[in-house]
Amino acid sequence: MAARDASLPELRRWMVWAQSPQDLSGTRDNLRAAAAAFATRESLRYHVWNAQGTEIVGSSGYHALDWRVPKGEIGYWIATAHTGQGYAREVTAALTELGLERLHFRRLEIRCDAANGRSARIPAALGYTLDARLVNDAVAADHPLHLRDTLIFSRVQ
Repeated sequence: MAARDASLPELRRWMVWAQSPQDLSGTRDNLRAAAAAFATRESLRYHVWNAQGTEIVGSSGYHALDWRVPKGEIGYWIATAHTGQGYAREVTAALTELGLERLHFRRLEIRCDAANGRSARIPAALGYTLDARLVNDAVAADHPLHLRDTLIFSRVQ
């Protein structure tokens, strides 16, 4: 996936999966696993397309699903060449509406590294509440000796 590989230098800071490029076989395996998880409703991954529908510019979806509540977590990334154009906000708004209105989620969460201000602005702009800042919650994606804080935003109904 060209958009992902071209964006690795920026994504590495935030995403564990972005630490190295994937070859064709790895990409194929990743997409098969995502399709299987989608079929079982374990995780619902979507690709984000440009306005013309000609290029994949990122990915988003629902993760950490618990259908008993029901609740899920929205995650997103946008290719470096397309950041700042509103794609992340647009897809997050669409998934929020879909999740609350059609999938009847009672809780949606968005989690991000506290140092990722651009990512944190999206849930705040969409009416999510900052529930918590988890201090030293995880190992930093790009440095196994550093800890990071995690912000948890939610929308409930």
